[in-house]
Amino acid sequence: MGSKYPKSFRISLPLWAVILEIVFILVFFFFTTYEIPSKKSDLLKTYPAFQDINVMLVLGLAFLKASLWRYTWSSVAFNLFTLALGVQWAVILDGFLFYLSRWRFAINIHRIIKGTMSTMTVLISSGATLGKINLVQLIVMTLLEVTAFQGTKKLMQELLKVDEHQSLMQIHIFGAYFGVAAAWYLSESESNTAKEKEKRAVASNLFTALGTLFLWIFWPTFNSALLHNPGEKETAVYNTYYALAVSAVTAMSFSAATHSNGKISMTHVHRATLAGGVVVGVSTILIKSPWIAMALGFSAGTIAVIGDKYLPGCFNQVIRLHDTCGVHSTFGLPALLGGLIYILLVARPTGWTNLSLIGNKILISAGSLSLPMAMGLVGGVLTGLILSFNIWKAPHEAKYFDDQAFWEFPHLAVGF
Repeated sequence: MGSKYPKSFRISLPLWAVILEIVFILVFFFFTTYEIPSKKSDLLKTYPAFQDINVMLVLGLAFLKASLWRYTWSSVAFNLFTLALGVQWAVILDGFLFYLSRWRFAINIHRIIKGTMSTMTVLISSGATLGKINLVQLIVMTLLEVTAFQGTKKLMQELLKVDEHQSLMQIHIFGAYFGVAAAWYLSESESNTAKEKEKRAVASNLFTALGTLFLWIFWPTFNSALLHNPGEKETAVYNTYYALAVSAVTAMSFSAATHSNGKISMTHVHRATLAGGVVVGVSTILIKSPWIAMALGFSAGTIAVIGDKYLPGCFNQVIRLHDTCGVHSTFGLPALLGGLIYILLVARPTGWTNLSLIGNKILISAGSLSLPMAMGLVGGVLTGLILSFNIWKAPHEAKYFDDQAFWEFPHLAVGF
């Protein structure tokens, strides 16, 4: 008996992927060269950070999205595919936008780290559309979103004079609101079959817990990787760890508090445990005392639990938004809180003796928060519009959250 799932990728997926890879190879051939480090120890100092970030994105975010009981293979493998494709495109855009000299730019470990971090925006956004788009649509989304984020980063650095670390730390708010905007445009009323397959399973939740642990362990490296000053790097590591520790405790405590029988929700633990790392990302070098980082971790963990508990129903009913993995609660709300705290911390050292300088700092800080958020929303809506075209052969609603729409299962004769 034949499969009930359509053969939609036999031509389209290889065609898109091969063409893109050929283009990337040609671009790297004509426009790039390797940068030779001044000392052999340069790579040895930087590579551990690259390795930690890779573990976060390849394992952490992949397993974080593997909670659906019939959509685990796709969650993990599509995450790797997106990262591998997105890094190549991000490095190319970064070179052309920021470092092109004499029609060639050098490739080094620092540039690869930035490309990897830029691609994290897509890995975050894809959590909102998880299970509802196919791999060809994901290719299109990766190209569009990485381009939009690199353009946003360029605007922030050129117009607002935001440094490299600060502009890249906006990936959480950009990725979250890009994802929810795209999901909003693509959202439709789901059938009972789709809702049934969206359920979480014990084994799948265990995978998601594993992803949470990977992210929790390596997040201090992520927040400090682009800092060059040893003192700032050390401060970033400490503040991130304190915030993560408090948000982990808060996640379990408030999860029990919001349950009628005092039970802890593993979904809340997955999402709110990481809120501390997100909230201090932008302002981590400005936090001069551990209690501030701890307070931020407490606040972020609280709003993440509350947001995940009460916002999905409101969003579904009012604006017809379905966020599969709750990226708005996990990344969006904590990043928004972190941006507001950054504005206060930037203005505080100046005092009140020079109001014009304070006002200027507040305006720039507000711009560095609102610009990626606005660009994420606009870019997400436009991307959702493009992904809705029939040319991409989007999966039917009845095939949402189903691995068998994309993967071969030799041990199954007729499907699930």
